[in-house]
Amino acid sequence: MRIGDAAAAAGTTPRALRFYEERGLLPPPPRTATRQRRYGPDEIARVRVIRELLGLGLTVEDLRCIAERIQLLVEDPGRRCANADAASPGSGVVERRLAAIDAEIDRLSRLRARLAQRTERT
Repeated sequence: MRIGDAAAAAGTTPRALRFYEERGLLPPPPRTATRQRRYGPDEIARVRVIRELLGLGLTVEDLRCIAERIQLLVEDPGRRCANADAASPGSGVVERRLAAIDAEIDRLSRLRARLAQRTERT
């Protein structure tokens, strides 16, 4: 299918598909004789996994570090994200993102407490 149809099937835009390809998250798809990208079910499944991971708080840079492992989640959607070899480039991506989310929750909790305290005084 062509890029517009593939984007719709994956719940995104053609621009996003090109972006994922440019950033190395999506391998360049085969092209037709007229140089149009041609996507199949495997690419659609991969884009859905990419979007799910982005929705969980991982960044495009995080996914670039683990791009070679995205296919494992495509092949087995129920697969758990296990710790990889400590020497691999993507090692610790999820742990670092969880730590960043925890730090942001802590920061927002402190901010909320300060604001609540401030409004109680007025």
